[in-house]
Amino acid sequence: MSNIATGCNYDLREEIKAYWSLRAETFDSQPGHEIFSEEERAAWQALLRRHLGEGRGRRALDLACGTAVVSHLLDDLGFAVTGMDWAEPMLERARAKADARGRTIRFFMGDAENTLEADASYDVITNRHLVWTLVDPLAAFREWHRVLKPGGKVLIVDGDFVNPGLVARLSRRVSALLQKLGMSDTRPQNGPSASLAQTHESILSRVHFCDGARAEAVAALLIEAGFKAVRIDTDLAAIHRSQRRNFSFLKGLERATQHRYAISAER
Repeated sequence: MSNIATGCNYDLREEIKAYWSLRAETFDSQPGHEIFSEEERAAWQALLRRHLGEGRGRRALDLACGTAVVSHLLDDLGFAVTGMDWAEPMLERARAKADARGRTIRFFMGDAENTLEADASYDVITNRHLVWTLVDPLAAFREWHRVLKPGGKVLIVDGDFVNPGLVARLSRRVSALLQKLGMSDTRPQNGPSASLAQTHESILSRVHFCDGARAEAVAALLIEAGFKAVRIDTDLAAIHRSQRRNFSFLKGLERATQHRYAISAER
């Protein structure tokens, strides 16, 4: 790889890190990030059980853990959890949340694409909404393969946030019309500011999956990295139903019809 390319990747990675550091302040106030009901918690736990089973003390590494939403779900299921993130403001909130709940989850700063963890040291690796940000997903998947024990599993929860479906396109047009008429049905979601939204779009245009992280493309890279028993699961309906009450009607409809998925694979 040329020095110029390396420099560009470094700049992009640092921009991603800075972006999520700034997002930390409002992250837990946003539907779709934090969990707002026991119904939603149960739906997430059902997804984790479906792919990973009960924890029974097995070691789990939650990559790009953010404020530790998934880390706590894993802890609830009996995993011995380590959360890794490279945004310190996210980790500060993750530690405070664990302290408040009396949990012994270990958190530390690290790079999901180069964890520096020992070979074959975890039974499970999880991440949510990380893969779309990866500069070199194949290298990252090979790293996760290395860190997993033989027979260990990775679980990816992600989606295509680039290509809106027909329902999403229609809902955005209706939403724009309602706003123009002063009849917007959107409610405050504590989302990113306009400048952060622009940064998000800029980042999205430059990552590996700039054309959208489709499940089939992610699965193909997992196989290339050495994983087997790759399973694509698009049945996230229970999660979307439980989140709907916290979204406007149009936003809920858009989320439910996006290309979102969970992918599990075995080392």
